[in-house]
Amino acid sequence: MSETTQVRKVGNSLGVILNKALLQELDIQEGDTLFVVKTSDGIRLTSYDPDFAEAMEAGRDYMKRHRDALRELAK
Repeated sequence: MSETTQVRKVGNSLGVILNKALLQELDIQEGDTLFVVKTSDGIRLTSYDPDFAEAMEAGRDYMKRHRDALRELAK
């Protein structure tokens, strides 16, 4: 999928306008948070936060390794 859009002035900032068909296809609505990920080819706009996902995976790993201690602390 390849589309073009223009950067436009929005208040004191600049913004990119996504057309209605693309918003519906990607299930994006006003107020949703999107993340800009820099890649070697440019940028990727996504609703997925790779830093958050990495932190959650680290947390899950920690909880799995220390399951018994956490269970005792929960008592």
